[in-house]
Amino acid sequence: MAEIGKGVTAGKLAISVQKRLTRAQEKVMQKLGKADETRDVAFEEMVANFNKQMTEGSKLQKDLKAYLVAVKTMHDASRRLQDCLADMYEPDWFGKEEMDALTEDTDTLWLDYHQSITDKSLTSLDSYLTQFPDIKARIAKRDRKMVDFDSARHHFSSLQKGKKKDEAKIAKQAALLEMAAPSWAQGLISAHQVAQTNLSFNQAEEELGRAQKIFEELNVELQDELPSLWDNRVGVYVNTFQGLAGHQEKFHGEMNKLSQNLNDIMSKLEEQREQNEETNHSESASSAPKVVQRPGPPPSRPPPRPMPSPDQRQQRVDPVEDEASVSDVNTESSTTTTQQSEVTNGSDGDLPPGFLYKVKAVHEYAATDGDELELKIGDDVLVLAFDNPDEQDDGWLVGVQESHWVQNKDISAKGVFPENFTQKV
Repeated sequence: MAEIGKGVTAGKLAISVQKRLTRAQEKVMQKLGKADETRDVAFEEMVANFNKQMTEGSKLQKDLKAYLVAVKTMHDASRRLQDCLADMYEPDWFGKEEMDALTEDTDTLWLDYHQSITDKSLTSLDSYLTQFPDIKARIAKRDRKMVDFDSARHHFSSLQKGKKKDEAKIAKQAALLEMAAPSWAQGLISAHQVAQTNLSFNQAEEELGRAQKIFEELNVELQDELPSLWDNRVGVYVNTFQGLAGHQEKFHGEMNKLSQNLNDIMSKLEEQREQNEETNHSESASSAPKVVQRPGPPPSRPPPRPMPSPDQRQQRVDPVEDEASVSDVNTESSTTTTQQSEVTNGSDGDLPPGFLYKVKAVHEYAATDGDELELKIGDDVLVLAFDNPDEQDDGWLVGVQESHWVQNKDISAKGVFPENFTQKV
């Protein structure tokens, strides 16, 4: 049995080697132009589309697998980050249980997303690509059988051309035999020669028919399958990316909810922290003396200069000087009128005539002298020019409460006040 097995194997190997040699010889003859080649332009276009489709499908499969690797990497990074937060989250903080549940839900969501893409998109694409190796092998086989068909066709054609020569040669040989052989043997010799020629011709014709049948069967099958496979690629691409988009939409929608929950927990944790700080601040404030910030002291003023009463001034004026005093009073009155006129001309258009500008009290001030003005926080004061600039002390202004001016329209209640207790409006 072993010998038979070896003999069969050796016989098949010899046949395979002979076929390869015959095909190689036929291809050489075709390239040299000594033998014609069967060509099918439409089929060649189908094969080109098939190769393009197989390349695109393989690239899509590779990129989809790379995307899944990236999803797995993101899942691992997300899990480590969530675990880190869960480990740091102290038990007495707000939403500790919710935080732990959120960590588990996030991990489950990543797992489902990865598994959904693998089961729906990648598995479908893998199934689509499994048919390409078989069809590729059949295309290669069809090409080999086409060469066999061409070789058988050329061999049969050469026998057809040589048949006539052989018949003429046999007739010539028969004529020679007729002269040497008995009459009864002449027919046998001629029949034998004709039979030998016909045997070779019939074998070549059978081989041609067999090669043609095998080639045409493969050719017809592929011509039916390749166009259908080419059209199916659209559906495969649609299903792959539509499914991927659906999984992404679901994943990101659920992840958005979890992210919002995490944001809410963090916001409430911040509120808890602020409340604790306020409580601690209140406790410390109740136990510590309150410190009130006050403005600096008002600028120092020289002691007020006593002004003589009218009667005293009248007693001190003698008749000789009376005329000169009256002249001085008139001169002073004229100077005061001129200053008031200048103040009126330079005042803000929104202020009543005669006032320089307006200030607002930002600190309370209690008057310590009769010519000073009381201030409360928020009081509006209309600032005037001093009647005598020499009487103005540094850091002090003179003015009247705006409310008093609005009601009485006079400046009799004017007084001086520290400038650093007010702010210009």
